[in-house]
Amino acid sequence: MILMLHIHPSRDADLLSPDILHTNPSIPVGDYVDGFGNRCSRAILPPGQTRFSSDTLVHDSGLPDAYSPDAVQHAVPELPPETLVYLLGSRYCETDRLNEIAWSLFGGTPLGWGRVAAICTFVHRHIVFGYQHARPTKSSWDAYGERQGVCRDYAHLAIAFCRCMNIPARYCAGYMGDIGIPYDPAPMDFSGWFEVYLGDRWHTFDARHNKPRIGRIAMGRGRDAADVALSTSFGPNILVSFKVISEEVA
Repeated sequence: MILMLHIHPSRDADLLSPDILHTNPSIPVGDYVDGFGNRCSRAILPPGQTRFSSDTLVHDSGLPDAYSPDAVQHAVPELPPETLVYLLGSRYCETDRLNEIAWSLFGGTPLGWGRVAAICTFVHRHIVFGYQHARPTKSSWDAYGERQGVCRDYAHLAIAFCRCMNIPARYCAGYMGDIGIPYDPAPMDFSGWFEVYLGDRWHTFDARHNKPRIGRIAMGRGRDAADVALSTSFGPNILVSFKVISEEVA
């Protein structure tokens, strides 16, 4: 198996306790950094049940996602080479199928931050959230047509629209606890959001919630969810259960 269960290396300086992946039974686990800068683990699992777990404390500023309405949109010739891959279509973000729709919807919106905000608002209103709507093969085109999905579907559709409008956009997966919002008794889960390149840096956006949140802890970044799968297996297996805890510690 290949696993992406570590905190993203960009948050290493914020770790207040070691980010160690434990296994039961104990098996060798090797780490490597993939082509997108994510920390990945690989292991050969024995027959039977294997449990992976970790418990980490991360320092966070406690501030909501940054709001930068003056962030400018770069012309494509001005973009750094490393951002160009995030203009291209990918497994779950079919820019070729959504290009005309994107320009008809957002061609009249202001360049830069305002255009991305308009995309987020549209996607937020267009898709109805529900775990029962999730499936591993659902793409941005499917989410647009079906108008229902989970956080990754919101992110995929917004990413595809941004790329159609020549704005580099990448998928993010990680922790996002219920911090600074009313208590939610439902079980916690991992979350998906996205980042866009404006004004010479990457900015966080979230079409699912469409408002700034506190305490995002990234685990992986890539072109879409295919690049940041929490687990990739080579052989038959069954996911028995998983539990996510992302809580504020005073």
